[in-house]
Amino acid sequence: MRAQSLTLAAASAALLAPTTPPATPSQPVAWRENPVSAADLLAKVRDCAPVSRGRYRSDGGAPADIPVCGTRDAVFWKADMDIDCDGRPGPRCNRRTDPYFAASTAYAQSDGRPLSAETLPFVVVPAPSGIWDYREHGVGGGSAVAVVYGDRVQYAVVGDTGPQGIIGEASYATAKALGIRPDPHGGGVPSGVTYIVFKNTRVSPIEDHAAAVATGERVARRFVDGS
Repeated sequence: MRAQSLTLAAASAALLAPTTPPATPSQPVAWRENPVSAADLLAKVRDCAPVSRGRYRSDGGAPADIPVCGTRDAVFWKADMDIDCDGRPGPRCNRRTDPYFAASTAYAQSDGRPLSAETLPFVVVPAPSGIWDYREHGVGGGSAVAVVYGDRVQYAVVGDTGPQGIIGEASYATAKALGIRPDPHGGGVPSGVTYIVFKNTRVSPIEDHAAAVATGERVARRFVDGS
């Protein structure tokens, strides 16, 4: 009888004990109370004050008619989107799927490995030239970027460099997030993409997309509000 009484007492105590709260997730959850819209961003880059000394082509045979524009807080351009699949190979980005595949990126992860175009949203900037040198405008590897297409905004980082005379390229993951066909062999879109790179920002580690989103949303709000 004594053992039964102890069992009932223990059960009653368990029922009356406060409930243990659920474990906190290991990854931070982004709270987007007032996200910046595509329309807000596009309104801020409606007018272009060129900062490039010349203009870029969207592709090898296209006319050179794309300037890099600038404001106090950002540089931007309006172009097409070609698909960059370079970097760490995976099932979507490799020598079989991309005839121009290169297993490296201009900027590397914190562990020294190339970035993964397949999983990380990043954009490609033209290699420095007489047309424009991104490094002279507060831009480098890990700079926060807002990529706008239609009514969608995707935050990314500067992750790779491309040909000196061509502009308008982003990773497989960037295109996929924007609803653009991400196939490196025939994917992308011919126009309608706006790339806004925020000066003097740096996401660290560069491969942390959650950090890129948090940084991007913060500086985009400041950019739109003009403060």
